[in-house]
Amino acid sequence: MFKKYLPVLSKTSLFQNVEANDLNTMLGCLQPKLSEFKKNSFIAIAGNPFESMGILLKGEAALIKENAAGNRMIMAILKPGEIFGESAVFSRKSVWPTTVVAQETCTVMFLAKQKILGECANLCSWHRKIIENMLKDISDKTLMLNKKLEYLSMKSMRGKLSSFLLGQYKINGSLTFMLPMKRNELADYLNVSRPSMSREMCRMRDEGVIDFHLSSIQIKDIESLKDMVE
Repeated sequence: MFKKYLPVLSKTSLFQNVEANDLNTMLGCLQPKLSEFKKNSFIAIAGNPFESMGILLKGEAALIKENAAGNRMIMAILKPGEIFGESAVFSRKSVWPTTVVAQETCTVMFLAKQKILGECANLCSWHRKIIENMLKDISDKTLMLNKKLEYLSMKSMRGKLSSFLLGQYKINGSLTFMLPMKRNELADYLNVSRPSMSREMCRMRDEGVIDFHLSSIQIKDIESLKDMVE
């Protein structure tokens, strides 16, 4: 049942350093559930009861937070192999911390909280490894959240854009790279309007700081870009 998804599962952070041959045995013990979601449908809703964490196997999804006024903010874009809801596994509040929306048709594997934290009848040695991997993933996402807060604390749109592009330069190790999300998703992520962000990017291009085509970005003057970070 899960055989066709093993290549994706073997690359997910949850199963890091787990032998591929052991994955089938692990899945048999965890007894995951597969679910399909259409584009724009809710995979999870913040505040709803939490029972299982998810692994995106196919498609693309967005982690979304909404404020009291109903304005939404994209926290992250999920790609196949990425996990979500893992922080709620350890929380005393069994509710979803964020809303997850399918950006396109998605296949999700859900792992029940009690299967992860509960005692294994088979005394599987890899249970501890899964917990270790989950804690590492939570730590990494906490650092990413701190970076997002840094973007949001910046007053100018140019400062937010410059900081984000410099971050992508460091991640990719190249002055030319692909944006990890669509333009409208990036605007939500930086908490700015899409038209205003596009105009600012055009101004930065006209000034010779960057160049772009669709999702491809080229940093042409990195020192000027650094100076724009406020």
